[in-house]
Amino acid sequence: MEFKNFTYFIILIGSIAAPLALSFDKKVQFYKNLKYLLPAILATAAIFWIWDIKFTAAQVWSFNTEYTIGKVFKGLPIEEWLFFIVVPYSCVFIYEVLKFYLKKHEYANSFLALSLVLIVGFALISYFFRHQAYTFLTFLFSAVYLAYTIFRNKFKPHITKFYFAYFVSLVPFMIVNGILTSLPVVEYNTAHILNIRILNIPIEDSAYLFLMLLMVITIYENLKESRYY
Repeated sequence: MEFKNFTYFIILIGSIAAPLALSFDKKVQFYKNLKYLLPAILATAAIFWIWDIKFTAAQVWSFNTEYTIGKVFKGLPIEEWLFFIVVPYSCVFIYEVLKFYLKKHEYANSFLALSLVLIVGFALISYFFRHQAYTFLTFLFSAVYLAYTIFRNKFKPHITKFYFAYFVSLVPFMIVNGILTSLPVVEYNTAHILNIRILNIPIEDSAYLFLMLLMVITIYENLKESRYY
């Protein structure tokens, strides 16, 4: 095994190192919310793991074994399984930090309006590009889940910080995904995407992150507010 086989794993370690180390910061005290965060991450990850397994089997994307340690389960390298734990953890950490330091900044009505525009936009993209599997399902699920979240009308107190967290998370996400797609660790079948790329990253990945983060945070906040345990 060569050093480059640890590339994906090292990227994941680098992605979670700072959020994990700062989880015990006395101001944010992120560690106190882990009992709500971990179930939210696992519930979301379960959906994305199934999605990933199916899409990998359908050759929508594939993984370059030169950059993975070679441990595979259900067709996915072990690093890909960890991706859906590491990325949501790091993004929700950003979300909690922004909630603490920007607590006075609230633009709920503006972001609700933006959400309505996005619902329509996502739905239209999924319809007009329904023959590209990744494009169709990513934007369709994003439209449906965002609509469910908005019209359920319980997310308004959190919507500002969700969008803040998403926009901030795009920066490290673009760095990480930029590396993964440029080497490439992950290779996309151009027949299933729009092939519009930013830093070699398919535009669909931005919607993918949006959906994943929205799912995790809505479940996370619901568990915190319900306080079942």
